[in-house]
Amino acid sequence: MAIDPSVSVAPTARVDPGADIGPGSRIGEYCVIEADVTLGRDCHLEPYVYIKRWTTLGYSNHVSAGTVLGTDPLDKNFTGERSYLRIGHANRIREHYTISRGTQPESVTTIGDRNYIMTSGHIAHNCSIGNDVVIASCALVAGHVTVEDQAFVSGGVVVHQYSRIGRLAMIGGNTRVNLDAPPFFLYSGFDIAPIGLNLVGLKRAGFTTTQIATLKRAYRLLYREGLPLAAALARIEAELPGEPAAHLVRFCRASSRGICRV
Repeated sequence: MAIDPSVSVAPTARVDPGADIGPGSRIGEYCVIEADVTLGRDCHLEPYVYIKRWTTLGYSNHVSAGTVLGTDPLDKNFTGERSYLRIGHANRIREHYTISRGTQPESVTTIGDRNYIMTSGHIAHNCSIGNDVVIASCALVAGHVTVEDQAFVSGGVVVHQYSRIGRLAMIGGNTRVNLDAPPFFLYSGFDIAPIGLNLVGLKRAGFTTTQIATLKRAYRLLYREGLPLAAALARIEAELPGEPAAHLVRFCRASSRGICRV
């Protein structure tokens, strides 16, 4: 463990000698970094950030004021053993946010790369957040949730434990996610319900006109033609080419909670 000589540490900050801080990082006023923390190069911690032990951050992460990373799980079954929070590279985590470690011994909460996590929310124990995800202000993500790459979770959303949100899905504000949300689609309502394709997200992600047309057809088969789920997935698999449609089928078949179909 070592603090690189190029690291800037504010006079009021407290960095345990057992932490490992990479070159070019900046530690703001009144930050606290415990032992067994790894912080990669060129990270920036604004004032009052608290990073608890067994937390790892990659390079170029920016963490705003009042955020706590690596908190003990909000889980009555947690008994204090070592578990981990692992955060990738180039993430932006804004003010007053908390992210917990895993509950079970040696288990992990994982945050990928290039995510934008806004203010005043929580990501609970054992979650897996992919890459290029946006989680807006005041969203609450319960334990064991999976959010795939490029998803967008709007403000005030609450995600039930063990739920899954697919790639490039967009969840509208104040929605309750208590079932799996398949990829590429837009969802809204107090109880999550599909309302169409995430066209803006798909276009921004570079999907072609042909790919979007294929996903429109998949949406109709899954949600608008009155087919049983197994029959809808079989038709998507048989009739619609390409990896996005195949990914949609795999996601739905892997669901243990069930996908939203209202």
